[in-house]
Amino acid sequence: MELDKIIAISGRPGLFEVQVQTRTGFVAHSLVDGKRITASIRDQVSLLSEINIYGLQDEVPLAEIFQKILAKENGAVCSVKPKAPATDLEAFFFEVFQDYDEERVYPSDIKKIIQWYNVLVNKGLLVTEKAPEKKAPAKKVPAKKAKATATKKD
Repeated sequence: MELDKIIAISGRPGLFEVQVQTRTGFVAHSLVDGKRITASIRDQVSLLSEINIYGLQDEVPLAEIFQKILAKENGAVCSVKPKAPATDLEAFFFEVFQDYDEERVYPSDIKKIIQWYNVLVNKGLLVTEKAPEKKAPAKKVPAKKAKATATKKD
């Protein structure tokens, strides 16, 4: 999952993918409706790869939270609607991340995380991380022996 080019812009709904950086800002396109926008340096921009969620022990990267939700939902859109009551949002988030700091992570934050998750899943930007499969090393047969065994079987 690559969140390095995915941003949230304060005051604008949805998520954006950075396409080009200019000297006065950047050009991005919306992941929600596909429209291109320009943003200036003065806009408050957050890279999703740089966002952390407060935990009781330490902060956890947003990418890890997305992976936990993805595993819980089996790669589907979130079962809890972002407009659900705060108690439902908190109960869902507690199932995903038991160690989150309830005093510093507000229901509005959880709502935004669920909205972002749904956008990323719908665009296919979140995929389950599978362990790389290890292939058994191929047995090397010297060329002369390979020819000899092939002729014997004929």
